[in-house]
Amino acid sequence: MAGKPPTGDPVQDAPDVTAPQHAAAGLPAIAHSLRVANEQMGVRRTALTLLKVNQKDGFDCPGCAWPEPDKRHTAEFCENGAKAVAEEATLRRVTPAFFATHPVTALAARSGYWLGQQGRLTHPMYLAEGADHYEPVTWDRAFDIIAEELHALAGPDEAVFYTSGRTSNEAAFLYQLLAREFGTNNLPDCSNMCHESSGSALTETIGIGKGSVHLEDLHQADLIIVAGQNPGTNHPRMLSALEKAKNNGAKIITVNPLPEAGLERFNNPQNARGLAGCGTRLTDLFLQIRLGGDQALFRLLNKLILETEGAVDTAFINEHTHGFEDFARAARAADWDETLRATGLQRAEIEKALRMVLDSRRTVVCWAMGLTQHKHAVPTIREVVNFLLLRGNIGRPGAGVCPVRGHSNVQGDRTMGIFERPSTAFLDALQKEFGFAPPREHGLDVVRAIRALRDGQAKVFFAMGGNFVAATPDTHVTEAAIRRARLTVHVSTKLNRSHVITGARAMILPTLGRTERDHQATGDQFVTVEDSMGMVHASRGRLKPASPHLLSEPAIICRLARRVLGTDSTTPWEEFEADYARVRDRIARVIPGFDNFNARVARPGGFTLPHGPRDSRTFPTTTGKANFTAADVEYPHAPEGRLLLQTLRSHDQYNTTIYGLDDRYRGIKNGRRVVLVHPDDARTHHLPDGSYADLVSEWTDGTERRAPGFRVVHYPTARGCAAAYYPETNVLIPLDHTADTSNTPASKSVVIRLEAAAHPAPQPQDQAEQQADG
Repeated sequence: MAGKPPTGDPVQDAPDVTAPQHAAAGLPAIAHSLRVANEQMGVRRTALTLLKVNQKDGFDCPGCAWPEPDKRHTAEFCENGAKAVAEEATLRRVTPAFFATHPVTALAARSGYWLGQQGRLTHPMYLAEGADHYEPVTWDRAFDIIAEELHALAGPDEAVFYTSGRTSNEAAFLYQLLAREFGTNNLPDCSNMCHESSGSALTETIGIGKGSVHLEDLHQADLIIVAGQNPGTNHPRMLSALEKAKNNGAKIITVNPLPEAGLERFNNPQNARGLAGCGTRLTDLFLQIRLGGDQALFRLLNKLILETEGAVDTAFINEHTHGFEDFARAARAADWDETLRATGLQRAEIEKALRMVLDSRRTVVCWAMGLTQHKHAVPTIREVVNFLLLRGNIGRPGAGVCPVRGHSNVQGDRTMGIFERPSTAFLDALQKEFGFAPPREHGLDVVRAIRALRDGQAKVFFAMGGNFVAATPDTHVTEAAIRRARLTVHVSTKLNRSHVITGARAMILPTLGRTERDHQATGDQFVTVEDSMGMVHASRGRLKPASPHLLSEPAIICRLARRVLGTDSTTPWEEFEADYARVRDRIARVIPGFDNFNARVARPGGFTLPHGPRDSRTFPTTTGKANFTAADVEYPHAPEGRLLLQTLRSHDQYNTTIYGLDDRYRGIKNGRRVVLVHPDDARTHHLPDGSYADLVSEWTDGTERRAPGFRVVHYPTARGCAAAYYPETNVLIPLDHTADTSNTPASKSVVIRLEAAAHPAPQPQDQAEQQADG
């Protein structure tokens, strides 16, 4: 039997803290996966559902975007993938009776964890202006209200159309088509908050804003550098690829401010050694770098490579690159003392890394948010590209750039045109195919959309999935901005905080999940997704929908488009809703690489999108070659008595979805308001382990941003650096603290001070109620 939703969270007054672990997965991961799945789905549904995750005839995991090998395991999922599936396929339901019982003001006092645990949304719900309860509404009435508000705008750019990464290719293509036919490029998405810096840097340097490796390249690499990433929690199936690479002789360098269990040792639950706890040691060299010191590290490595006779691939550089001399001049000026200050590393550690680099003919560099969420994120990633170009490690098997995407189809959404700054070529193709003139002026990204809502320049906010309020920076500013909107609309499967921080009017539109059967007028449908390495494949849900009142994302978009655009649109929206194959036919004619889309995706496993730098060493940049770059070295500085804070996930979390209150690998149980601080830094601040502190960020605007009542945990992080979970610490990130070029929130380098507090933060309402009841 599946469990009922909690009436309140476990009380988090005093999180239990033990020593961090040094290995990931194994039997504990299996046990935890099955416990969570059984609580949400029950035994039979768990078995039926999990055996279809990431299978060629099944559905794509709604969690991360890590690719699947051609030969799949029977259980082709990880612990956090099982949690993601269980959250979606849960038997718990949020019905109109729930909303009749719970006013919005009361729900806003609940934690995100409690909201998410209530279950699947079952009906379209409407919050009228001045009301405190959502009420059920028909789909027709819902679309009428949205159309009414959109038509009342002074212009189309007063609307914002946000997208989360789980949206399918078909839905994303239709969504951007709706927005552009309406007349705006205001299409911010979750990429703006994560890998926008990667896309900006890679587009400039190699001509395409995606990684250049396949899964097989990792298996064939001599050296893999994992920088600013925690795959054991955020992309656990990546550990299997690293293990295979190690078994093939690869070396692994980990560059991170925190030691992470998954990169120390992997107890693979798919084999006997892993189940016995005798798994594979992954990291050969751990470089415990200060936050934001990565550009300085790679710049010095590049200097040392240039100084080593025979280390540079001169033939590749001469034939395939541009800008080498300016880059080399800047690299040769790199200074050892400055690098050691920026990185916090020892000279011997960098020299050992250099020897491993020189011993490798095939090198892959993987990275995630630890590189992308800094003010200087874009030049940092460009320096990584310089590092690879120097030795010809792009366009060679077993080598290349590997930005590891977080959400399941976040890369596919961008491919489909979810981008506030679309290319001229894309807009020209869209105009030729659909016969309308799309807007050419660039739209709003996430940060600019929040500013526009704050300043009254945007009045309707429509979100296709996600939890915008919890995912974005500067929480108080964002919430106030959202409340200024005339209408907020969320297409969602589960309840979250964005449903209770609303505009004057609000709408919740419940949609099918990945796990569910999608039946339309022409029969059962499937959708497609693109993984982190450019593979496109089908996803077919099998479960009965959570409610007969749900619509699929494509159906919601198509019906809304007919209501909003009316007879002015010649797009066959009704046909697209009835048969997703017709959508794919149009995608094939608009987006390069999708020729003969329907036939190719029908093959088990799908197909690979073309990638010039990887496939043929052709670089579609402004110079026609791969571009070396030469930016000044930057790194964040914290004044005396201050620390640099990075926000991060716990192991019981996926993005803003909180599965539980434990972070098993880091030794944290029953609590999220913890701050990880090096013991020496904590003693400098007179904060014993187990004491409490307020986290206060410092920014140039002089505004106090405070996150109160965090339990201090003495932890082996880099000196001068601290770490705490988001979304609880998003309140500390100034809206204007963003990466140059990409405008991504700089969530990994926030200057904070710690102020001693006598007590933990006040409890959310749900925890206090449980304590009183208990």
